[in-house]
Amino acid sequence: MNAVKGSEPEVLEMPWGTLTWHVSRALGNSAVMTFGRATIRPGMKNPRHRHPNCDEILHVITGSIEHWLGEESFILQAGDTISIPAGVWHQARALGEAEAVMAICFSSADRETEIDEERPR
Repeated sequence: MNAVKGSEPEVLEMPWGTLTWHVSRALGNSAVMTFGRATIRPGMKNPRHRHPNCDEILHVITGSIEHWLGEESFILQAGDTISIPAGVWHQARALGEAEAVMAICFSSADRETEIDEERPR
């Protein structure tokens, strides 16, 4: 069993917000899952992307987002959860004047991400 202390996650600053990884194969604490937190700045959105090798579960902790899943749009508030099947294009945009914070979990310890360069939203 591996425990990760608050000072040990991998933090990636992005133009739209922050990804904080707590569990993954790269961190050495799981062979089967990735777990982390995504923060999107007010009015910003992450790029349209998909994960070809794993499902994703996204749970909104604070704030609200518009989340595109394929061609459907969903408004998610704190406490809402969305399940994203492997290979489905998706994207989130923070709504309102507060940042959106989400817990994100993947069914692979080696999460792959493809960015949609041809059809950004």
